[in-house]
Amino acid sequence: MNVLIVDDEQLARQRLRHMLSGMGEHVIGEAATGEQALQQTQHASPDVVLMDIRMPGMDGLEAAGYINQMDNPPAIIFTTAYSDHALQAFETHAIDYLLKPIKRDRLADAISAARRLTRAQIQRLRTEDIDDKRSRICVKCRGSLELVPVEEIIYFKADQKYVTLKTDDHEYLIEESLKALEQEFAYRFVRIHRNALVSENHIAGLSKNEAGHQCILLDDTDDVLEISRRHLPAIRKKLKNLSN
Repeated sequence: MNVLIVDDEQLARQRLRHMLSGMGEHVIGEAATGEQALQQTQHASPDVVLMDIRMPGMDGLEAAGYINQMDNPPAIIFTTAYSDHALQAFETHAIDYLLKPIKRDRLADAISAARRLTRAQIQRLRTEDIDDKRSRICVKCRGSLELVPVEEIIYFKADQKYVTLKTDDHEYLIEESLKALEQEFAYRFVRIHRNALVSENHIAGLSKNEAGHQCILLDDTDDVLEISRRHLPAIRKKLKNLSN
């Protein structure tokens, strides 16, 4: 099994590497943060990721959520000194949850369980449900994964099976439904049309297009999005509240 070790403590990584080597497993890399775990997972394609939870920056639970969105996700085994994250960990469909100090026989059992699952089986175990109020959205760009902070997103616009995510300098296509995004980010985004959500923080005003339809003006982009008659009263009320 090709294994990636993720832990912000070097001694913990060394101990896991030593145990895995003694078990005949192949350690293909180490990472000290969730961000590094994402990068190495997409580049090295491990079979198993041994993931610490409490790390600076992106923690292990958030990193696991993004890894699960990859086309061929590895099995994830959490390794942590804290038992209070077990429920959240198994909600990410982790194979196992090992408490430090990790015993060799428990690690061997977890690796064996991962070996019994093919990648296709692991992928079927995944859920698209992501914790409410994500601070970043994972997007694919040129074959790699990038994390876009939610506060930088100007609007979401649906087009057939994809949704365009717009920032001030980039556009990305994501495979998430507009309805799910609206429910998750209702505190920040408002629907202006059946095919569009806009960030309240980027609303600059209203205008009319050449056809006489009401459109919304947005900061940090020249894009002008049409507002449906159904949503126009709510947008006018929102603008009034924002100006007060």
